[in-house]
Amino acid sequence: MKIGIVLGTRPEIIKMAPVIDEIKRNNSELVLIHTGQHYDINMSKQFFIDLNLPLPQYNIGIGSNTAIKQISIIISKLEEILKKEEVDIVLVQGDTNAVLAGALAANKLKIPVGHVEAGLRSFDKNMPEEINRLVADSCSTLYFVPTKETGINLLNEGISHKSIYVTGNTVVDTCKRNINLALKNSKIKDEIKFNNYIALTLHRAENVDDDERLINIVNSLINLPYNIVFPIHPHTRKSLEKLDLYKKIEESEHIQIIKPLGYLDFLYLISQATLALTDSGGVQEEAITLDVPCVTLRYNTERPETITCGGNVLAGTESEEITRNISNILNNESVYESMSSAKNPYGDGDSAKQIYSIIEEHYNENNLKITRADKIMDFEGYYMHVIQENITVAEYENKNKGQIIEQVFTNGRPEYIEEQLNLENKTIIVKKFENEN
Repeated sequence: MKIGIVLGTRPEIIKMAPVIDEIKRNNSELVLIHTGQHYDINMSKQFFIDLNLPLPQYNIGIGSNTAIKQISIIISKLEEILKKEEVDIVLVQGDTNAVLAGALAANKLKIPVGHVEAGLRSFDKNMPEEINRLVADSCSTLYFVPTKETGINLLNEGISHKSIYVTGNTVVDTCKRNINLALKNSKIKDEIKFNNYIALTLHRAENVDDDERLINIVNSLINLPYNIVFPIHPHTRKSLEKLDLYKKIEESEHIQIIKPLGYLDFLYLISQATLALTDSGGVQEEAITLDVPCVTLRYNTERPETITCGGNVLAGTESEEITRNISNILNNESVYESMSSAKNPYGDGDSAKQIYSIIEEHYNENNLKITRADKIMDFEGYYMHVIQENITVAEYENKNKGQIIEQVFTNGRPEYIEEQLNLENKTIIVKKFENEN
């Protein structure tokens, strides 16, 4: 089995590291393609080194182009690479431009796509990442979702439950794999000036490219009565300098600006922080995995389970709200204890093993290939039924040929569809076809 992986940014490298390990452990062939979206050595190659991963066979090197140029260059280059390598499946992870381009290129070449961390939705189409998620999922064959809730998002969009697998989040695998190494070998531990600090990350375009939001965030940072360690993204620094804000942060005695970090150093930084302050999706996941309360500088999140389980809060970008949320956590022992002990919704750290096993099973059963239709399927429509009999999803679909259960509701609330889910006293929506042989 030959598996292609397309990576573009640090979080993708971090989260796909356990999957790469699993591919190597099982002696499958790996084609690793790096788009070079993070062009600085500290933000790309160092992560492969830190995580003891093989360096990519291909580096497209798109650099800091506009999103449209990045996507078009990646698609064009991937067409050449994927035709040459003839992989059995292409894996993408998350919601970056590399994910969008990788999914589109593979789909157009009739290569199945496996989307790791599929189904996440912020329901805000103003976010470039939301469009990337939607398009990538539209192009995918296998969906590896972190939670049942993210699986329900896909069911709501008409994705077949037969293609969706709840595998947890590979970020847990990565943290467990590397935390002891980070605590022992991190080079940043001696550079941090403070014993207690907030770890800050700030890079999303919706914040750093919006002058009003960026000014509000910086004002709150400068006035916070807590120490902050801030590994600064190059693009964020440019935005701060443009607004004459960088010097104000630099001159604040309670804020320590440091260079972008390799993964082990960053893992150490987050794990030792009293609180994570971020606009990153990945940091929301890492924080709850490491039992660190999180405050998110956004108005929505595609990781709502971190909020519902109690480990994360949305603070927006208004100075007063940011300060209020941070103070409420750090000045209230019961709130802090509750957030730091929130149950991790992302599994136990075996996500990569599950993902590989699912792909291998599909490959061995010859189910990975995208083939042309060989029978007529006349779509009749969607129907709603209330089920009174004791019957599972698998039994219902075997009994009612041409019907695919799209959604299941119990007392008006949606449920994640599994083969053995009992449908008695539940309402279902089915997509019905008339089969003509």
